[in-house]
Amino acid sequence: MSAEPHAGPHVLILGGTTEARRLAETLAAPEPAPPTPPFRVTSSLAGRVAAPVLPPGEVRIGGFGGPEGLAAWIATHRVTHLVDATHPFAERMSFNAARAAALSGVPLLALRRPGWTPGPGDDWTFAPDLDGAAALLPRLGAARVFLTTGRTGLHAFAHLTRPWFLVRSVDPPAGPVPPRLEVLLARGPFTLGDERELLSRHRIDLLVTKDSGGSATAPKLAAARAAGVPVLVVRRPPVPEGVPEAGTAAAAAAWLHEHAART
Repeated sequence: MSAEPHAGPHVLILGGTTEARRLAETLAAPEPAPPTPPFRVTSSLAGRVAAPVLPPGEVRIGGFGGPEGLAAWIATHRVTHLVDATHPFAERMSFNAARAAALSGVPLLALRRPGWTPGPGDDWTFAPDLDGAAALLPRLGAARVFLTTGRTGLHAFAHLTRPWFLVRSVDPPAGPVPPRLEVLLARGPFTLGDERELLSRHRIDLLVTKDSGGSATAPKLAAARAAGVPVLVVRRPPVPEGVPEAGTAAAAAAWLHEHAART
C-alpha cells in the first residue's frame, strides 16, 4: 500500500535487526517531539525470515537489484536519509548502501551495535571470516560444536566431516551443510539458563559464533564461560570507509534529527 504524501524527511532503514526496529519505533513516536519535522519511515527487510517481526511505519521486503537499484529507489521515493542497520556481517548490503548513497547524494549512517570483548574466564580464539574459522576449527580438536554463525554461512563448514555440529535457526538451512549436523528450529532470545542447559545436554566442547554484539545473543557466551567451553569468534567486517557510525538507535535518531535540521 502506498503511503500518503509526506512533506517531512523520508528515512529508509535497511533493517532486519533489533536496532533497526528500535530506530523505526523511536522515529514513529518521538517523545518529546523534536524541533525537526516528523520523519516518514520506510524499513526494508531482506525477506530471509519467513515470519519477520515488522517495525512501525512502511515496510518493503526484498532486494533492490544492487546499488544502482537502491539508488533508483531512493530517488523515486524521495528518500532524504539512509540508515544501514543491517546485521554487522551483511557486508555486501553495506557496500551497496555506501555506493547507493554516493550515487544518490543522500547522507548515510551505519547503525551498528558494539561488538563483544572477552572478559575474565573467557577462552576465545579469533578468525577473520567464516572460511578462516572453518580452517581453524580442526586444530582446536573439538568433537561436538555449537555452530551459531547463521544458517546462510553453513557452506563454509560443509567439508568438515569429523566434528558433530549443532545448529539453531528460525528456518531450516538450505544449501551445503556439514554431513554430521543436527538442527534445532527455535526463535530467540534465549536465557542464560537455556544456553547452559543446551551446552550440557548436547555435550558441546566448542562454541563458534560471529561477533554480532548486543545482549540478545550474549547469554551463550556467558554459558560457555561458566561451562569452560572455548569459543571461536569470527571478527566482523569493517563499515565502508567514510561512513559514520552510531552504536544505538537513540544515537542514530539524534544523528537524523541533526541532519534533518540542516536541510
